[in-house]
Amino acid sequence: MKHPPLAPGHIDAPHLEAALGDLRLECGDLIRGYRQSYVTHGSPGAKDKILACISLTGTHHRLDFLIGPGRALDPEKAFIVVADPIGNGMSTSPSNSAAQPGMRFPRFTLRDMIQAQYRLLTEHLGISHVRAIVGASMGGMQALQWGVSHPGFADRLVAMTPMAKTSPWAAMVTEAARSALMADPAWNGQSFTAVPERGWRAWAAMKTALLMRSPAALEEHLKDAAHAHRWFEDVLGQIRSNAFDAHDYLYQSRAYDAHDVGTTPGFGGNTAQALGSIRARTLLLAPPLDLFNPSHAAVEAAKAISGGTFVEIPSIQGHQAATSNRPEDAAFLNRVIAEFLAA
Repeated sequence: MKHPPLAPGHIDAPHLEAALGDLRLECGDLIRGYRQSYVTHGSPGAKDKILACISLTGTHHRLDFLIGPGRALDPEKAFIVVADPIGNGMSTSPSNSAAQPGMRFPRFTLRDMIQAQYRLLTEHLGISHVRAIVGASMGGMQALQWGVSHPGFADRLVAMTPMAKTSPWAAMVTEAARSALMADPAWNGQSFTAVPERGWRAWAAMKTALLMRSPAALEEHLKDAAHAHRWFEDVLGQIRSNAFDAHDYLYQSRAYDAHDVGTTPGFGGNTAQALGSIRARTLLLAPPLDLFNPSHAAVEAAKAISGGTFVEIPSIQGHQAATSNRPEDAAFLNRVIAEFLAA
């Protein structure tokens, strides 16, 4: 399975795969011959185990800024498993499935991602309990779903820029992003016949350049409009080098749109009740302004979780506050998360 080029700050850990056979989805369909991509950091014999969950279009490098000696996820103290989600082009996805390629791939949900991770940990790695589950954006949404689906599995949950139920705003963001891709001539109404170059350009301009940051963040970074245009070409170049597949984006983003912890079996669509069932101590973090996952979603989720705590990330970076884009943000997250996990 393909691996994007290593970027500055990425940890070059061995890329591993677990052949889990057919993966039964909650809709009743199967992903045939499912292979779960993952990496590990630290010793499997460590007392504490930590699972890291990954964001929309992200890979197992997404949280590398939190991993390392002296950081929040310290491989000298814990065994850290970082699992690629279904549909990111590394775990089995529309782009790499031999049995169900492209739009023949079955529709999956975030809960199906959790089931694949659960099987990785329990069946393949022999792990039945973890100290913490950590994620950002869609990874943070998975962390909360873990707490609902498997309430005794983790002692701690850390969810950065999450939503317990996808907001109408976030759904419209991903709808606009899909529309940009499918407006490309490479989309024939059923699948992509080639890389949608113009579609990715429109996607990047709207989603990555605008909505993943805040106006203040761009004004701080870019001195004028001409600089903004040059910077955007660099952003586009990075996206092209990662070569994320357009079919994969359609599938992952639709799973993102459909997510609601309240639709977990047994809760009848009641999001607050599902959150109230979480037994793990839970830390939720978000910046003052997020133009993708509205910050108030994390605040509201924290109120519904009996052991929930909300901490504001003091950043103007918007959704990108939960990344290593600014050293100050990365340092803040490492400190706060490390303190939470040690308590």
